[in-house]
Amino acid sequence: MKAPDYTSSFLVSQSPAEVFKAVANVRGWWSEEIEGRTDALNEVFNYHHQDIHRTKMKIVEFVPDKKIVWHCEENNFNFTKDAKEWTGTTLVFEINKKGDQTEMVFTHIGLVPTEECYAICSDCWTIYIQGSLKALIETGKGKPNRLGAAIECAEN
Repeated sequence: MKAPDYTSSFLVSQSPAEVFKAVANVRGWWSEEIEGRTDALNEVFNYHHQDIHRTKMKIVEFVPDKKIVWHCEENNFNFTKDAKEWTGTTLVFEINKKGDQTEMVFTHIGLVPTEECYAICSDCWTIYIQGSLKALIETGKGKPNRLGAAIECAEN
């Protein structure tokens, strides 16, 4: 039996368009240390935090108000035996209307419990998705990593 991919979801009262706009604003909820565009199909952006984590994402689907998909082209962790653990994984943000609310479902395909980084990475994604991204949508202000600041969830 295949291990389940990491998934996190939430409901908000904002429209699918507002949720989509927030997801595409990666600097507003994940990290200020993003280089490149995060708001268009086929764009490539880089994330890094000190020497702990570097990754290169390509936007492979960008369907307004519905879906954004990133493909991890390169990854480097300094805390796992396999530094490339995320390379080749897919990150999916699906946005659906549910009655008078909007559901946002995030799935990191390939981030499974058998991976060494799963505990740290799933904790971090929960903080970013349930905390920062949801706050950006609901209040207009997320809680992204600040330039040069420590990341609490990665300090294990």
